[in-house]
Amino acid sequence: MTDQAQLAERPDTFRSISAATGEAEGLEFAVHGPADVDAACAAAAEAFDAYRATDAETRARFLERIGEEIAAIGDPLIEAAMRESGLPRARLEGERGRTIGQLKLFADVVRAGAWRGLRIDTAMPDRQPLPRPDLRLRMVPLGPVAVFGASNFPLAFSTAGGDTASALAAGCPVVVKGHPAHPATGELVAGAIRAAVAASGLPEGVFGHLTGPGNDLGTALVQDPRIAAVGFTGSRGGGLALLKLAQARPVPIPVYAEMSSINPVVLMPEALKARGSALGTAFVGSLTMGAGQFCTNPGLVLAIEGEGLDSFIAAAREALVKAPAATMLTGGIHAAYSQGVESLASHDRVETIARGEVGQGVAQCQAGLFAVDAATFLADHALGHEVFGASSLLVRCRDEAELIRVLRAAEGQLTATIQMDAADTDAATRLVPVLELKAGRVLVNGWPTGVEVAHAMVHGGPFPSTSDGRTTSVGSLAIDRFLRPVSYQNLPAELLPPELHDGGQGGAPLLLDGKPV
Repeated sequence: MTDQAQLAERPDTFRSISAATGEAEGLEFAVHGPADVDAACAAAAEAFDAYRATDAETRARFLERIGEEIAAIGDPLIEAAMRESGLPRARLEGERGRTIGQLKLFADVVRAGAWRGLRIDTAMPDRQPLPRPDLRLRMVPLGPVAVFGASNFPLAFSTAGGDTASALAAGCPVVVKGHPAHPATGELVAGAIRAAVAASGLPEGVFGHLTGPGNDLGTALVQDPRIAAVGFTGSRGGGLALLKLAQARPVPIPVYAEMSSINPVVLMPEALKARGSALGTAFVGSLTMGAGQFCTNPGLVLAIEGEGLDSFIAAAREALVKAPAATMLTGGIHAAYSQGVESLASHDRVETIARGEVGQGVAQCQAGLFAVDAATFLADHALGHEVFGASSLLVRCRDEAELIRVLRAAEGQLTATIQMDAADTDAATRLVPVLELKAGRVLVNGWPTGVEVAHAMVHGGPFPSTSDGRTTSVGSLAIDRFLRPVSYQNLPAELLPPELHDGGQGGAPLLLDGKPV
């Protein structure tokens, strides 16, 4: 919306913060206000009709161009993200690849056409006792979408992340509220998207980018009557605040918020007996990856008491005490993590199994593993709350029945994992029906960290992991969040959308009289 020269002239600005030092450095960025929100939303609304009318190839090529422009930024993008997030180069280079891959995935989705949801029920004028009208259905985009950048993925879940990619694929203009922890990274990516908009000959309002450190900007964006939906990844408190704002509008809108998950891992008895030590070491690797700042971090482990569990704990302790401290994304995230870990460590019924190395720098995460018995966990709801970072709680269960009670009492989750051997199959079969009601993704013999961008992926789950457990924020189904069905009854061909003309689907899947063609 404004270039860097304009930003330097504005009196109301904020600076980028180095995650490693906690010091302000680099360029200044505008603190956008109500007038900026109004302008961005007005431009998005004005662009909506033209953008939603684009053909599949134009829209798909636009998404691919965004990826090409992001790649063309080169090393300055990685360096900015490293400075602002404290994340290592390899992780951010992988995240850049994922971001570009998501855009390509949705380009393919747009071209394939299944997202249109085309259905035709032909007229049956002679049907008794009443004739059936001609009915034709397609999915249409909701309108301009507000997207909130995430702190823990400055590329893949932020300015050009999955919410932006899927909304643009659906035909919705996007207004991004950039995350204040990485304004330089966000501005570089926003510039790439604006370049792709111009190169594609699309209206400027197809994409807007707003910056600022406070909550007022996000509040104004969600309350703007031209915004038709919201995509958010962040804290439970932040997501619920946006949900409340959206529901209080004269015309409520959907908020697709990914908020809170501790991702239970169930260690089955035979697996523990056979490989308890190996599981303990691998678990710590997942727990401490990226300072534990993943929404799929394994924050809860459940197991039945026994020798195998003892081996798991011993190996996990040995690995964890050697785990180096890592820089967390922001000082605020580190403060919240420290408070959550201290709450566990000071609980009179919670045992501290091990802590990682103490950090020497600013906002360093000291990993922690704690344990509690199932009865205490069930009696204290707060023990099931997320501690965002490398912290996990082991729940010791007396038997399978108690383990299932703990799972049934748990909140909704993004993931649930079973570590099992062949001899655990009967017991695992009893667990799967419980877990599929609690989580959006059920894993066997893996670790929840790592989310594949694919057609069959679900990165969502029952509340409070997300505000709407029927959806996903990763994978091709994410496009459905920003579409709604419209049925056309007895319209003459001249009034029908081209894709609903007889034979006019252009290769897009069609359900004709209930049968796929």
